Amino acid sequence: MGSAWTARLLPWVVGLAAGVLALGPALGRGFVLRYDMVFVPDLPMRGVLADAEGFPRAIPSDVVVAALSSVVPGDLVQSLALLLVFVLGGAGAARLVMWLLPPAGGLTAGTAVAAVVAGIAYVWNPFVAERLLLGQWAVLLGYGGLPWVVVATARLAERTPGRGLAGLVCALIPAAVGGFSSVLLSALAAGPVALCLRGPCALRWWARAGLFTSALVLVSLPWLVPSLAGGAVTDPRGAEAFAPRADIPFGVLGSLLALGGVWNAGAVPPGYGEPVTALLRLALSVAALTAWVWWMLRHDRPVFGTGLSVGAAVGFTIALAGATGTGRGVVAGLIELWPGFGPLRDAQLYVAPLGLVQALGAAFVVWWGAGRAGAGVFAALLPVVVLPGLLWGAGGRLEPVGYPDAWVRAQAEVAADDVPGSVVVLPWSAYRGLDWSGETTVALDPATKLFDRRTVWNDDLSVGTPDGGTVVVEGEDPLAAQVAGVLDTDPATGTPRGEDLAAELGALGARYVAVSDPVDNGFWFEGQGFEVVSQGSEMTLLRVPEARVKADKPVITGLEVTGGLVTVGAIIWSVARSGSSLVLQCPGPRAGRSTRKEIPT
Repeated sequence: MGSAWTARLLPWVVGLAAGVLALGPALGRGFVLRYDMVFVPDLPMRGVLADAEGFPRAIPSDVVVAALSSVVPGDLVQSLALLLVFVLGGAGAARLVMWLLPPAGGLTAGTAVAAVVAGIAYVWNPFVAERLLLGQWAVLLGYGGLPWVVVATARLAERTPGRGLAGLVCALIPAAVGGFSSVLLSALAAGPVALCLRGPCALRWWARAGLFTSALVLVSLPWLVPSLAGGAVTDPRGAEAFAPRADIPFGVLGSLLALGGVWNAGAVPPGYGEPVTALLRLALSVAALTAWVWWMLRHDRPVFGTGLSVGAAVGFTIALAGATGTGRGVVAGLIELWPGFGPLRDAQLYVAPLGLVQALGAAFVVWWGAGRAGAGVFAALLPVVVLPGLLWGAGGRLEPVGYPDAWVRAQAEVAADDVPGSVVVLPWSAYRGLDWSGETTVALDPATKLFDRRTVWNDDLSVGTPDGGTVVVEGEDPLAAQVAGVLDTDPATGTPRGEDLAAELGALGARYVAVSDPVDNGFWFEGQGFEVVSQGSEMTLLRVPEARVKADKPVITGLEVTGGLVTVGAIIWSVARSGSSLVLQCPGPRAGRSTRKEIPT
């Protein structure tokens, strides 16, 4: 009984411990704002669902956050979301090892240490650190769910089609919340597994592929439907802007092999580029990959080993191609043909399956040398030793802050107005430096998510290149381009050229202008027809008179509502049908053990 409880609890303890050590102060009260990670007080559901053109990148992650924020404070929702990345990922990788290496007489020390090694290695690596510092928590939530998706896909070998589909949908819940990038990573990691399962299987490959595709579509409907119907465009120059870059002294190839290489230098964890730690990190990655190859050559290799290896190899190839001129040219050409190829721009993202392969390889080394307990403990701590920059809020980079009172008052003012119309957010720049905590932090302007209606902001993105240049990736919202024309400034005065900004913006459907930065003087908006709702050093809120606003109340199409309801219904059905939740889902059989053909659910 004691061994059984240890086997159940150990993976979750590993994930929880890793999360607390990595996040540290970020779990305190207040909001952690960094690059794409923007949580606001009482995130309004109406604002999230407001009709905006372009890819619905905030759906369904912001919808889930808004729903939870109606029950508990928004900063606690953020803490829970960040902690879940580590808990799900660490526990998933650890449980995966305990499934692959089940001892005949209960949990042994060797298997337990191997599970701990896998759990820590999977969530404590440059990929997690850099994506966390980029603020891409939703992507990481999908990354944390990859081990669960791989297990659910492998269990298609023993399940009926109904239970197999239910298990897949259940395992894909983190990816469903994470959105399109998370679903793509799940498809990359587990799609080949569905095609390449080893040993006897109740379903043919085409049936497994059909079930896997159906599960992906079911969890993708909330963002897939508006994407296909919205006519969004994607700038091909993003292939150049988001190309992988070297973040250690061993070039792009070495950086990607070590699970780093992110395009934004500001997302590299502290101290990661130092030669000694970088060399140790690269050596750890190579050793883990070598162990995985060795494992794959054994007769008792994982049932999903071939498929996961294919997924990791394809993902690494995509990432490496993004670092070459030819590869970027191909991606840019594909995007010009169809905007749906846009996610390939951020090529480094696709090393994620390689992270799972390396975690399992490291665990196999420890299990194979199970008698060397001291070496196992050292291996478990090695990922932390070679990447100390992730420790305790990434060296203080993930510090929570509170929103100024002026922002909260502006949010309430807009919410109390029943006149339709959007909010134009100024300064006209996507990202800005926030110094509320006394230390400047770069983040997407939180005002873009603060209000209960559509916000219009400059979604162009300027990215510096290694040669000192700048690539401007055009935004996806056509209305933003129209507003930019109205706000075009006169170089001589630095003020908008228009003589009646309120009328011009109102004609484009704007009701408010929110200036989320100190205004040195009011010259640029005085005499422009605005009503000043509030004015202060932290937020200035201007209102367009109702008579000048030409806007309809935003509506959500019946097709989008239906898609969301289908996904929610599929998730509820999957939990009930599989007889488990994501958390309690039992692992399946181990390949090569005829005495363990199935494990009861």
